[in-house]
Amino acid sequence: MMNRVVLVGRLTKDPDLRYTPSGVPVATFTLAVNRTFTNQQGEREADFINCVVWRKPAENVANFLKKGSLAGVDGRLQTRNYEGQDGKRVYVTEVVAESVQFLEPRNASPERGGNNDFYGGGQRNQGNSFGNQNQQRNQGYTRVDEDPFSNDGQPIDISDDDLPF
Repeated sequence: MMNRVVLVGRLTKDPDLRYTPSGVPVATFTLAVNRTFTNQQGEREADFINCVVWRKPAENVANFLKKGSLAGVDGRLQTRNYEGQDGKRVYVTEVVAESVQFLEPRNASPERGGNNDFYGGGQRNQGNSFGNQNQQRNQGYTRVDEDPFSNDGQPIDISDDDLPF
């Protein structure tokens, strides 16, 4: 038997972190996951999938993800039911996350006006002399210069002792 779910989507709102009576952290959040096809109007629809994560990963989710954050969830599908306040049986289907991956830096979410720049905004090497030195040093450099196995028309001399297998 296999029960495996892998999702990539954006949070629809900030995660909700709570603690069980015994002090175990649990976070719930909803991922908006785009469908792979468009509807008749040419618009891409999304599914809104409820997710639950427990313990330390729950605290990490609550601390580092916000509305609009891009996240990857790996877990299993679970159904549960309970009696609602009106006396009717309520059925819930959710993904119990075994791991949650943060797929972009904190400031890159479109909800917060980020620019998807992994270096915190602005130009990547702005104020970074190391990056500027590397750019200057690498001008005119190509990957072929580095490849010892590039096709220069000569046979490659490798003995069996040089092979790792």
